[in-house]
Amino acid sequence: MRKPPTPPRKLDSSHFAFMRALAQGVNERASWDRYLRVEGEHTDLRTVRRTIAWIQDAFAAAAERQNKPGTARLLRLDPERFSAAPAQPTLAEFALAQGMEEFSEDEQLQAYEEAYPRTGKAGGGRAGQGASSLTRRGRIIARQLEALQWLQNLVAQDPRPGDRVGAWLNPRLAGRLERAKLNTLFDLVERMNGVGARWWVQVPGVGERKASRILEWLQTHETVLGLRVSAHAAQRRSELTFDSLTEVLPAAMALRPLEKFVVPAELDGSAGRFRAPPDKCLLVAADDYAAIGAWLTSKGRGAKDGELTATQRAYRREAERLLLWVVLERNKALSSLALEDAEAFRDFLQNPPVSWCGPRHRQRWSPLWRPLEGPLAPAALRHALNILRSLFGFLASQGYVTGNPFAALAMPVQPLRPLGSNRTLTFAQWDHLDAVLERQVDAEAARRLRRGMRWLYATGLRLAEITHVKCEDLERVAYRDVDGSTAIDWMLTVLGKGARVRQVPVPHELVDELADELGRFGWEQAVTAPSNRGIHVMARFEAGLERPSAWSASGLYQAMKSFLAQVADGVGGEDGERLRKASSHWLRHTHASHALQGRGGQRPVPIQVVQNNLGHASIGTTSLYLTTERDERLRAMRGFWKR
Repeated sequence: MRKPPTPPRKLDSSHFAFMRALAQGVNERASWDRYLRVEGEHTDLRTVRRTIAWIQDAFAAAAERQNKPGTARLLRLDPERFSAAPAQPTLAEFALAQGMEEFSEDEQLQAYEEAYPRTGKAGGGRAGQGASSLTRRGRIIARQLEALQWLQNLVAQDPRPGDRVGAWLNPRLAGRLERAKLNTLFDLVERMNGVGARWWVQVPGVGERKASRILEWLQTHETVLGLRVSAHAAQRRSELTFDSLTEVLPAAMALRPLEKFVVPAELDGSAGRFRAPPDKCLLVAADDYAAIGAWLTSKGRGAKDGELTATQRAYRREAERLLLWVVLERNKALSSLALEDAEAFRDFLQNPPVSWCGPRHRQRWSPLWRPLEGPLAPAALRHALNILRSLFGFLASQGYVTGNPFAALAMPVQPLRPLGSNRTLTFAQWDHLDAVLERQVDAEAARRLRRGMRWLYATGLRLAEITHVKCEDLERVAYRDVDGSTAIDWMLTVLGKGARVRQVPVPHELVDELADELGRFGWEQAVTAPSNRGIHVMARFEAGLERPSAWSASGLYQAMKSFLAQVADGVGGEDGERLRKASSHWLRHTHASHALQGRGGQRPVPIQVVQNNLGHASIGTTSLYLTTERDERLRAMRGFWKR
């Protein structure tokens, strides 16, 4: 696809204010920082000179378009060429400086004329030349200021939301924004409001300082632009409260998360087509929204402190998608759905419109949040439809609706393949990733990512599980190793799916790394110390925080995806493509596969141990990771087949 042409840069009042300040002799650095800081730092003299030359050229070109060649020349003229001669003291000032206060005026004048031989009483000579030069310089400045005002009234523009970023920002900076698909000022403000203060992390070549200059420029032009960068986008995430984030997105009948979606009264299901008689209903719910809430509550075993469990979040996602679709696309109530509607929704999930799709890491408070990433794969589609079948099964069993439209729905074919067979890293691929993690720069974010990936690989935990465990969930255990010696390792208590609690072994090396990180930031180095209670194993140890904050599952997921993409670029080939596709869940599959296979010289881990690590209710599920079982069957049958 051909790249769109670079838009011509536009002039606004700040360009004229800057040039007026220069013409009047105001300090260049102060003028730059006040009016044109978005162009770059004043210390970058090449940028300053290039920008001034561009502005002068733009001013002159505009004047020439108006058939004002003289004005064009005037705007290029530097008044400093006509600077005044050094100012000379008055007779009284001269006498005071020379200690001649007691001398007569004639004596003072004689000495003055000797010091300034070409200056007479009438102020002629050099003083006269200086005055003439000063007068000429003043006239030029006055004419330039008049010309600038005339030109500003003629050509100055205000930025508009649909303007390309290249029309207003430094060309190099604009190019980097456009490569990140931030083509217009509207795109830029939308991304800032949707991601928050660290929006620039996803834009290569734009760091915190450049981002702050862009923010200042947008805030300066907020009124004329008609776009507002919200307060949350100008503050660090650690400084924002939960309430301030929930206020970012107003409730509406639009693509909103369930908690912000407004269902109109005529579609709320209070008079749904398939509602059962109210006197037979076991739910207090008066409408579909409340009925969904009751269903989600019934799935909340093991929830802590009002938080949703992983199961509840998964179930909410599917009910949310259905409710949004049935109201916005089908113009029906949820309790009016028939089998034909269920079939239409199944087809919708396989080919959703672009407006419904967005990256999965967009958080629920963000205006960029969307209910889908894209078309659902067969396995994901089957999972979603099973959840919705469960929803309507619950509503029917409680007497809220008369039937289940998803019960008779044809399900996508489930391909028969070993669990995780296409989402597992080889030993060599994991070893390469681990080596790259070890070589990373010694910064908190890099150490945290290394901690996250190593814990996921070593334990096989789910992403939601690893981001919820805390220091107090660890227990130091001494035991006899296979050679009879005493070994020290750790057990981690995990609350998994279905509110099932299990204990997962953790190597002491990983706990030692966590202890070092605690000590580095001033916390008790003994991981299980009482003062460390409440600190997450996947904590963000940022300087200045009163207490380490939890690293969200989406944050860990996105950091891993970014890291894997970088490593994939360096690897290339088939390995690179595989690493680019990998995600946090791949490490869970990789843990299971590697443990059951066993490394060279090491015994495979018993399947019962791997089953416990993964939190599988059935050992049959864990056995699907035994990809070598196929080869064993073939070898066994080969002996039978031989004559």
